[in-house]
Amino acid sequence: MIDTLEALLNATEEEKEARGTRYTPHEINQQPASWRRTLQIFEERQSELRSFLSDSGLDLRKLSRNLTVFLVGAGTSDYVGRALTYLLRRKWGCEVWAVPSTDLLTNLKDFVHSGHRYLWISFSRSGNSSEGLAVLEEAIEEHPQIQHLLVTCNEKSRMAKVCAEIPGRAFVVALDEGVNDRGLAMTSSYTNMVVAGQCLAHLGSLSQYRKSLSLLSETGELFLKAIQKTAPLIVEQEFSKACFVGSGVLHAVAQESALKLLELTAGKIQTMSESTLGLRHGPMSALDENTLLVSFLSQDRRRRKYEMDLLTEIHRKGLAKLRVVVSPDFADDFGPLADYAFCLDSADLHDEYRAPLDVMLAQSLGLFSSLKLGLQPDCPSPNGAISRVVEHVNIYR
Repeated sequence: MIDTLEALLNATEEEKEARGTRYTPHEINQQPASWRRTLQIFEERQSELRSFLSDSGLDLRKLSRNLTVFLVGAGTSDYVGRALTYLLRRKWGCEVWAVPSTDLLTNLKDFVHSGHRYLWISFSRSGNSSEGLAVLEEAIEEHPQIQHLLVTCNEKSRMAKVCAEIPGRAFVVALDEGVNDRGLAMTSSYTNMVVAGQCLAHLGSLSQYRKSLSLLSETGELFLKAIQKTAPLIVEQEFSKACFVGSGVLHAVAQESALKLLELTAGKIQTMSESTLGLRHGPMSALDENTLLVSFLSQDRRRRKYEMDLLTEIHRKGLAKLRVVVSPDFADDFGPLADYAFCLDSADLHDEYRAPLDVMLAQSLGLFSSLKLGLQPDCPSPNGAISRVVEHVNIYR
């Protein structure tokens, strides 16, 4: 049997070292409590941040139609941005787009136009990735109309140093060092950067967001307990594929979830992600008797109808070995449509805020699957295919 999270956390240091569980279990477990510290950081710096955003062309009191915001990152850091676009667009009233730094590095001229104001919000756990640093330096050098806000878990990073050299044009928010994950897979760094983005969205009223954050943290603690009881049971049933689906923001959660399970199992479990409606347009053909399907159900009633229809179709066609749902409330009776159902029991928590919660399921499935496959979760890539910080990439100008 797979050890529980509690057993992994309480193991001796020698056992943790031998199994490669010194960091990852703790970094998953600490998340709900760590989100409160991230909010505190933004509360302490909100005056400075408001001033910087105002100078960048963002008016927190009304729509800022003449400003375009890019949410920049690579891999999981890109998925941070994708989980925030809906909320920031609604709260700030301007164009907000998640643009991978890997795309900006190869196609910068296709994204930036002269005479237009931009705010780039870059997310980076380490702040030392070759692509992120190169894109930042090129944008600073060639496009003075771009303002830069860096959210990082490493205040001593190279990206933070570059930003410090252009005061007035750049601002750095360094999160607590405790969320600078030591394991390969980004877990608490991902969720805390998402919380940081939610703080930015509510910078005009952080006192109101505190209520949402408290609900998020309390729900997260309960959800994590439920996950740790059930995730090992799911993993014990063995599957070679996993498909994660969701709508809107929850599609972004599905993307990060697929990456997390893929990373932590060194690709031994093949993963994919799709939107609820998009799955039917070809990708459904990949589902079979060895597939785990995870559906993140929306709080929105209209979206929920599409999601329930998909579950019904997959059940009718017998397309998955296991079907797991994460639901915001107890409104639906899943019956034979789901083998496992997790309920957040938080109907008032809108989809735009749920990413830090829902992704913990995939993180835990990845942790326990990694152990079952004989891998070391802290460093689950035995052939060195991937590393904690992407190895140096040649930069061409």
